[in-house]
Amino acid sequence: MSLDVSPSLLALAERDEVADADFLATVRTSLPYAYRLVNDLTAELATTDAEFADNTVAPTDAERAQLLRALASDSIRGALERHFSVKLAFQNCHRLAAFHPNAEQTDAYRRFTSPRAQLLNQSPELRDC
Repeated sequence: MSLDVSPSLLALAERDEVADADFLATVRTSLPYAYRLVNDLTAELATTDAEFADNTVAPTDAERAQLLRALASDSIRGALERHFSVKLAFQNCHRLAAFHPNAEQTDAYRRFTSPRAQLLNQSPELRDC
C-alpha cells in the first residue's frame, strides 16, 4: 500500500472533496523520505543557477521503496510537482531530479530523460533496484 489514509480523508474522498493540501499531508506522513527528497531538491534548485538539482546517492531499500511508490503514482507525483512548483524526472529507482516548471522543452530535461542518459547511469549495484 502506498499511503496510510486516515478514515476522515477516506470519507472526504468518497464524497469527492479531497483538497491537495490534505492529500499532500498524507503523502508527507506516508512517504517521508520521498517528500523530504523533493523538498530538499527544490530548495537546492532555488539557490543555484543550475537547470536542475538531482540526487545521486542511492537510498536504503526502504527509502527507495518510498520513492518508487511516490513517482509511480501520477496523482502523488502531480501533487508534489504542484506543491513544490517543479517538474520531476526520475532515473534508476533513486536518481530524482527537480527541474524548473515547464522544463520539458529544455535541452537539460531532454538529456536527463533520454535513453542515452538512462544507459549511462547504469551500474551493477543498482541492477535489482
